[in-house]
Amino acid sequence: MQHPGYNFSDPDEVYVLPASLKEISGITVRDDNTIACIHDEYETIYIYDIKKNRIIRELTVGGIGDFEGLARVNSTLFILRSDGLLSEIMNYESADFTKAVYDTGVPWKDNEGLCYDRYENRLLIGPKSIPGKKSPERGFRFIYGFNLDSKKLDKNPAFVFDMSVIEKFADKNNIEKPLKHNKPNIKFRISALGIHPLTDLLYIVSARDSLLFIFDRNGNIKHIVKLDRKFFWQPEGITFMKNGDMLISNEGKKKKKKPPTLVRFNHTKF
Repeated sequence: MQHPGYNFSDPDEVYVLPASLKEISGITVRDDNTIACIHDEYETIYIYDIKKNRIIRELTVGGIGDFEGLARVNSTLFILRSDGLLSEIMNYESADFTKAVYDTGVPWKDNEGLCYDRYENRLLIGPKSIPGKKSPERGFRFIYGFNLDSKKLDKNPAFVFDMSVIEKFADKNNIEKPLKHNKPNIKFRISALGIHPLTDLLYIVSARDSLLFIFDRNGNIKHIVKLDRKFFWQPEGITFMKNGDMLISNEGKKKKKKPPTLVRFNHTKF
């Protein structure tokens, strides 16, 4: 199933990133030529220039742990640690940046997706963890909202996705599903998420499934795209330029001799 606006079978650019970004995780657009990246083992922000194909700045903000998500809100960057801890880096462009840390209280142990929702002035947090086999929530997936006014997690999830609806949509549209014990099975384990600046659609990457899910503001599934492993061996981040161009990052894989990359799809009118 081809998503209107992008040709997923033919990227417009594949940027091979420096070795220092082998563990690249979350990414967010800074301007038309640069993106901010986070290393998943150290709380270090890298500013990468796409045109120059090099890192132009490194900013170490001091934390340790497993850092997965990155989002920009004007002159502030937010960094998501996998346990739900959120760092706010204010005036990150300045040498005199300041940092605040929040325990979001997200009810999952492993969280990777982070993006800014400008209409609700909140951050969206997507857990990679999924409910256990005996949980009554097993058939659902969740995204949470962190309110940027109160600096607290909203009481109710921002989005609740019914896996039976997603499975039926995939079947109806002949989406190739990953196999588990030789049976088609979609895990929907969130690796990254982002909101399209022109359409306001929510894009969710599941590296485990090699799938990209696209939803409207009400959480209705609109598209599912199979990600070609030729280009996406470990997709960990997604972000959009203001003109709609999409960037997806891949971690490097030493054993498979795969470098870290940034895959770009230019947006076309539809």
